[in-house]
Amino acid sequence: VQLQASGGGSVQAGGSLRLSCAVSGRTFMTYPWMGWFRQAPGKEREFVAAINWSGSSTYYEDSVKGRFTISRDNAKKMVYLQMNSLKPEDTAVYYCTADNSGSYSSSPIDYDYWGQGTLVTVSS
Repeated sequence: VQLQASGGGSVQAGGSLRLSCAVSGRTFMTYPWMGWFRQAPGKEREFVAAINWSGSSTYYEDSVKGRFTISRDNAKKMVYLQMNSLKPEDTAVYYCTADNSGSYSSSPIDYDYWGQGTLVTVSS
């Protein structure tokens, strides 16, 4: 199983980025929940967003609600994170992750597979 995240970069505050995560190695629908986490320098990895297999349920960390949107395309085996109105505090390495359990979780220990991360830098 491999998760390949891409789309990170450097933007100014107020800008937008779209992160993508390509899943390979197993049937995409095997992962009921897909998520994005982030980790800033010197900080613990934190939950950003999660989406269920059908896309009918999504969850967001409070600070990104209304600015970020998670989505998935099961046919293409892709997960996306659209990030708008970016702030300097959004600067972090963003990780794509997959959960086998079938239950929503915002804890990184409950996710089974992780991508390599993509760096997002937001300047003021």
